Amino acid sequence: MADFTKIFALIPEVKKPDEKKLAFNVKLKWTLIVLISFFILANISLFGLSNNALERFQYLAIILGTDFGSIISLGIGPIVMASIILQLLTGAGIININTNTVEGKKLFQGIQKLLVFFFIIFEACVYVLMKGLEAMPGYSWLVILQLILGGIAIYYMNELCEKWGFGSGVSIFIAAGASWHLFTQAFQFVNTQGRNCLLDFSGTACSGKVLVLIQSIINKYPVEFASALGALLSTVVIFLLVVWAQSLKVEIPLSFGRIRGYGIKWPLNFFYASVIPVILTAALVANIQLFGGLLENWVGHPTFLGHFSNGQAVSGFAFWLGHTNLLELIIRGGFLPRYLIQGITHIIFYVGLATLFSVFWVKTSGMGAKEQAQKISASGLQISGFRQDVRVLESVLDRYIMPLTVMGGAAIGLLAATTDLLGALSSGTAILLVIMIMYQFYQKIAEQHMTDMNPAMRKFISNN
Repeated sequence: MADFTKIFALIPEVKKPDEKKLAFNVKLKWTLIVLISFFILANISLFGLSNNALERFQYLAIILGTDFGSIISLGIGPIVMASIILQLLTGAGIININTNTVEGKKLFQGIQKLLVFFFIIFEACVYVLMKGLEAMPGYSWLVILQLILGGIAIYYMNELCEKWGFGSGVSIFIAAGASWHLFTQAFQFVNTQGRNCLLDFSGTACSGKVLVLIQSIINKYPVEFASALGALLSTVVIFLLVVWAQSLKVEIPLSFGRIRGYGIKWPLNFFYASVIPVILTAALVANIQLFGGLLENWVGHPTFLGHFSNGQAVSGFAFWLGHTNLLELIIRGGFLPRYLIQGITHIIFYVGLATLFSVFWVKTSGMGAKEQAQKISASGLQISGFRQDVRVLESVLDRYIMPLTVMGGAAIGLLAATTDLLGALSSGTAILLVIMIMYQFYQKIAEQHMTDMNPAMRKFISNN
């Protein structure tokens, strides 16, 4: 432990605030600084990068909260990979770290930092040397160095947001990237040829679906009108469905054992594992697509993962895991049975893996019935009408947690896969991420505002 402590002491870190509870304005200021810095870095291109087919990274960029080709191309990838691997190692008992003690928390956080820095260097080398982000001759190590610096910047921006802002910087980066993608898909006025359609609205095709809709009405293009309207309507429908499903919950009535007549309700959300299962599923699919393309470029011929054209799988395993805009194909008359089969396999894969990841995440991240029962009992709470016993709490919670885990995982996988097939403005994963992260962000802001306005509420929350 002493040797590790010496190594951890050499790693710079963001200083924690002296105050236990930061004011709302302070958190808002630092969150906005981090958000603005993120967008600035996302618009700084890598120097020495050759002409790359960056479209292949579009799906992965949304999940990783980044813009490929920029200095922060690695995004939150190293942070997420380090967290998942450390979570797996501790959950499986391979690494025994007691995070309930101060020393255990420091050891856990220190190992996580080392893993993050390792993955920053590793992923930077893989992207450049395997020609995912191909550098110009003689500039490979310069591009790798820029990627490493960008990865380190993202890490410390995340740490700054966690200590001085409204929670996780990772969530903010994902929500910001996905929101920007949604906005550009709706209102992009510069088309793929680099021409501004606003300068010649009737003669130059727009890219944003809202502008395409208006343009098709003016120019009387029924096919373009139907395509744009379908994309916008499917986005709105999925948005409303996710908002509705987000509000579903099971509430367990609890009471304080020592205080009679006062009780609370312990909420268990329908999406019990939140959006984590679909993030892991989408990341796996995106990485299979990415690795398949890189492997084909490396060996010089298609592999079992399939053949890739412009970064998109057109055959092989990666093709059947992927998706095609079925609504667009039907409108334009290009629908084929193979795309329907691909859509079915896409849904099955997403639902199955999201359910599996949901169960796995709940069992390894301390969200199971046993851990929740211990947490409730430690707070001095008990289920109304039952004696105060951890085993009773566990048996009651077990009736709800595992069914919610399975149903919630399957439902969120189905929503994400269906959105992909309906051709919404962005991927199903991106829309789910935006809605859920923004909802959690709103709850944190509302709670912070409440504690600032009400001293009694501040005292109550700080005591808990």
